Amino acid sequence: MSARKDGGPMELGESIRNPGFKEAADGGSASSVSGSERRRSSAVKLDADADAQEYTQVKPYAGMPKEVLLLHSSKARYRVPREILFWLIVCCTLALVAVTITIIAMSPPCLRWWQITPVYQVYPRSFRDSDGDGVGDLKGIKEKLDHFLDLNIKAVWISPFYRSPMKDFGYDVEDFRDIDPLFGNMKDFEELLAEMHNKGLRLIMDFIPNHTSDRHRWFNLSRTRDPHYEDYYVWTDCDPASPKPNNWVSIFGNSSWTYDEVRGQCYLHQFLKEQPDLNLRNPDVVQEIKDLIIFWLEKGVDGFRMDAVKHMLEAAHLRDEPQVDPDLPPELVTTEWDLYHDYTTSQVGLHDMLREFRAEMDTYSREPGRYRFMVTESYDYEEVEKTMMYYGTPLVKESDFPFNFYLLDLPHNTSGWWAKHLVDLWMSNMPRGQWPNWVVGNHDRSRIGSSAGRIYVRAINLMLLTLPGTPTTYYGEEIGMENINITQSEVQDPAGKYNVSLSRDPERSPMQWNDEMNAGFNSITNITWLPVHPDYEKVNVEVQMQDKGSVLSQYRFLNALRQSELPFLRGWFCYVLADTDVFSYLRELDGHKEAYLVVINFGKASTTTDLSAIQELPEQLSVLMSTNPANDGKVFQKSRVQTEPGEGLVIRYSTYTRFHPSHPAECYVSEKACYLETIGILYKC
Repeated sequence: MSARKDGGPMELGESIRNPGFKEAADGGSASSVSGSERRRSSAVKLDADADAQEYTQVKPYAGMPKEVLLLHSSKARYRVPREILFWLIVCCTLALVAVTITIIAMSPPCLRWWQITPVYQVYPRSFRDSDGDGVGDLKGIKEKLDHFLDLNIKAVWISPFYRSPMKDFGYDVEDFRDIDPLFGNMKDFEELLAEMHNKGLRLIMDFIPNHTSDRHRWFNLSRTRDPHYEDYYVWTDCDPASPKPNNWVSIFGNSSWTYDEVRGQCYLHQFLKEQPDLNLRNPDVVQEIKDLIIFWLEKGVDGFRMDAVKHMLEAAHLRDEPQVDPDLPPELVTTEWDLYHDYTTSQVGLHDMLREFRAEMDTYSREPGRYRFMVTESYDYEEVEKTMMYYGTPLVKESDFPFNFYLLDLPHNTSGWWAKHLVDLWMSNMPRGQWPNWVVGNHDRSRIGSSAGRIYVRAINLMLLTLPGTPTTYYGEEIGMENINITQSEVQDPAGKYNVSLSRDPERSPMQWNDEMNAGFNSITNITWLPVHPDYEKVNVEVQMQDKGSVLSQYRFLNALRQSELPFLRGWFCYVLADTDVFSYLRELDGHKEAYLVVINFGKASTTTDLSAIQELPEQLSVLMSTNPANDGKVFQKSRVQTEPGEGLVIRYSTYTRFHPSHPAECYVSEKACYLETIGILYKC
């Protein structure tokens, strides 16, 4: 309500219809009309058709009341553009939602962290000694975390550091919930884990579900027949004078049974007698193992390497295993190679148990970005189909992958045919859609530089990092470390104490960081638990970081290439050629213009390879990288690709013509994907 000049009230409706507000339209003033006439005119109109009168104001004006604004907004000139804009926004929003849903539906699943990065194995006794006692420790690993970042490696598997009598260097666990003082304490572990996570690194722990140390609390309670722990281990009656309930033998040789005077029975140990086997047919023992897994998951570890899983269950009937040589006198059956292990490995129920462990880990994988990884270790040799069972089924997941040890046999026959055979042994047996992996060295096998020869180290690293799947690198392989020579008096490994030729000490020598005292492994005292290799002045991290043509520099280049180029992580893997000397394959991705040809000479002579029969390859091939730096950038005719012994080539070429459609039997892919180059996205195809 507003006031008139004479003090009387004037209604809002009168103001709205007041023709005096039309000065903008008239260009003049309402003052020419006398006030009294104006009031009489307004009164007449309000009385006559107050409810029917239309507002005729042409233009909006500043400060107009809500009612005026509403009258303007209903006019077509304002309503139509507004409605057009509204429906345009609705349509664009729906289109954006539809495109987003389509992209999500058509996109392949994102790769997990363990698929993108190589896994680096640290043997803690030999990696870095921080306190000068001659043995590596957790603080030493923490000091060297930047080395993994330099390698562009984000997953680190650390061999056992639990409290242990060290009869088998940590694989004989006295307390699964504690750190051995040799390596530090729980605070050191927690600080190491926190610093790893701060740097974007993942920690994979070694876990040993098959056995414990004979000093473990469970074993001591079991041998005294504590009601709860009595059946925690595998016990049976036996003759104290000849403790052999059957002919089963230990991995380390001789009978796998030992008589215990306290209990008056024999216990089973498939490894050392100080490593009694747990009775995993006892539900209480299985629950104990789950509780241990949960304990470390609560600490924040990112995954487990499950050790010796094929030994977890034994046949309850305890019958003799069949001999490989039936004519061999039973008393001469003393090694694992003398028997077919029908009753001590890969028993029914094993995979169900591992799937239970997997289920516990999956409950901790629900947090975004915190997937918990599980890999199993099982040497099944020629029985590769048994190894493949650890992948699980299409409906029930088990391990993310079982370790693939077949490339460890590469030194047995360095040739192109043999390399292809070992690769294909895995690829042709791997269940469809699963993820492969490759191992060329570990703490149980001779270093590849010693077993295959120094000349092949670079080529084997090249193959490791360009094959499909996850590569695993044993510490020191990135710089080409070799085995050390040890004498009988220097033997530390329990296996070597029985037979020095079986010792695993040569491949466990201290890591070579620089050319200073003890190769930088122990810079405080002149003590090392095993001798340092005498070549450490030239073969070490510091020297090779400065040399662009070194083993280390090539490893870093290849790993960066693997992680940055889609054909290596997502693309097809296709065999191109294998002969006496050369193994060749390519990596390609549908829709991606660039593809990569790998040519490796595993022979003992210079070779010229003719690839002219491969129509999908261009006539000229340019070398992106050679293990012989002098050949970087060289251009070959595809009919004359030259390589020296131990030389590997990565050749990059551009074409949209793909090899795999016309050679389906020679090609593999874990999950098919295509690349849309115009907008740079992957999609299912």
